Amino acid sequence: MIKMNVGIIGGSDGLGKTLIYYFRDEFDVYITGRDHKKGKQVADELNVNYIESNEGLANISDILVISVPIQHTCDVIREVAPFMKSGSLMVDVTSVKEGPTKTMGEVLPDSIEYIPTHPVFGPRTTRLDNQVIVLTADRKGRWYSKVYDYLAGKNMRIIETTAEKHDFMMSIVQVLTHFSFISTASAIEKLSVDISETEDYESPIYNLMIDMIARIVSQNPYLTYNIQSMNSNGNKIRNAFADAVLELRDVINNGNEDEFIDIAIKATKHMGDIKNALGRSDKAIGALSYEYSYLNESIGEEVGLKHIYSGKIHVGILESIDGKTAVLKDGNKIKKLRIANIRILLPEELHQWKIENMKTRTESISCVFPKNVNIDIIQKTVLMHDNLLDIRLTDAYNGPQIDDNFISLTFTVTALTKDDIEQVKELFTGFGGVIR
Repeated sequence: MIKMNVGIIGGSDGLGKTLIYYFRDEFDVYITGRDHKKGKQVADELNVNYIESNEGLANISDILVISVPIQHTCDVIREVAPFMKSGSLMVDVTSVKEGPTKTMGEVLPDSIEYIPTHPVFGPRTTRLDNQVIVLTADRKGRWYSKVYDYLAGKNMRIIETTAEKHDFMMSIVQVLTHFSFISTASAIEKLSVDISETEDYESPIYNLMIDMIARIVSQNPYLTYNIQSMNSNGNKIRNAFADAVLELRDVINNGNEDEFIDIAIKATKHMGDIKNALGRSDKAIGALSYEYSYLNESIGEEVGLKHIYSGKIHVGILESIDGKTAVLKDGNKIKKLRIANIRILLPEELHQWKIENMKTRTESISCVFPKNVNIDIIQKTVLMHDNLLDIRLTDAYNGPQIDDNFISLTFTVTALTKDDIEQVKELFTGFGGVIR
């Protein structure tokens, strides 16, 4: 089957770079970038193709993805539109949709389809499953159903709407939340508060809130500014927030308890399904508490910890939990991993990792048992131990050297370590056997 060419303008950074991981196994991927040296390095690293010219990329692409900063998106659309081949598709992935949708409609001929999109997730996202993507196509051609089916096949949550409705909803989801979070972080900074010191007093809710604020504040500030400034609803949203803050400040400063309670109750009622919100936040708090408790109870034991971004798995003895860090000993090596960035492997996951990554040991063990010994029970008991991978009966002998009431059985045992093999010998002895 001939693969389609997918071109990504802006494929060397941010979301554009992330898209390479999703596309490269199914399509022939070509990218461009502002910094050619960096772009070529990314292309080599991720085993895709690099082209220096946006126009050249447009000319060879069956699907052309525009993944550049919001303020440059419409200019790039105009730049490459004349070079796209007939029957191809243009897609953009910016978080503001009115401008790109209008520009595509104006500059692209009828022979080229366009689907403005907004993947509502960031470059740190590792899976498409259950992620939201918004489509704001103002006309649907032959590409639309193919794109829709492809996204549905990735188990994405697809929203179809207009560019205007999208931008209004994102003015709440992004503009309002980013503005309020950055305002809170700015207030903390202006108060000269030491965040690390507040951790001594923090509740789980405060911990989650600070983490969410830090996540937003740490994003590319140019991107965050453009989300604020380029959404046509931005002024209205920010003014509404500022008015609400000032109103609440004045009510409290003036000692008006009844008015404060009225504002709080109205706001609560407007938040929708409070029970679901409490349930979701309880789950998040419970997960944090469980994870810390599990690690604390596992000190001195072997654990597997998976880095949630790199995917790398670290296995060793958990030495301690040092503040927000798990200290892991692997042989003579000490590794410190931030608890926020790791996931604890389930026992079966750790066992499978060992099978796939550790050298196994195979040894034949001969043992004299009473003749009435139950071989099936011996084998099942051995395999109940996680690090014992296989046991097979390879010989049964009761010749002249063996008493008539006994039998010599030889098992081939596969395990992860020499100590595990020794455990099998102890089990055999426990069953009344004598190692030969």
